[in-house]
Amino acid sequence: MSFGAVVRSRRIALGIGLNDFSERLGISPAYWSRIERDFEKPPRDELIERAAAILGERLDDLFVEADRLPPDMRREIGKVVVAYRRIRALGR
Repeated sequence: MSFGAVVRSRRIALGIGLNDFSERLGISPAYWSRIERDFEKPPRDELIERAAAILGERLDDLFVEADRLPPDMRREIGKVVVAYRRIRALGR
C-alpha cells in the first residue's frame, strides 16, 4: 500500500473526517486529499509525525510507507547502514 492509502485507511477506520484531520494537521483538505490519492508525494517530516500521532500509528511505520528514513536515523545514517549490514549477515 502507498503512504496515502495507508493513512486514508487508518483515518477512515478511526472515523476521522478529511476536513477534521487536515485541520488538526494545519493544512488544507485539498492538499491532504491529493496526498491520500497519491497525486502528491508524502508530505514533509513534520506532517508525517503529526499524522502518526493523530492516527496512533508508529512513527517508523509511516516513514517506511513514505519510503524514507525517520529523521533521527538520517542523522545517524552511517550507523544505520552498519547495523543493517550486520543483521543481514546474521541471516545468511
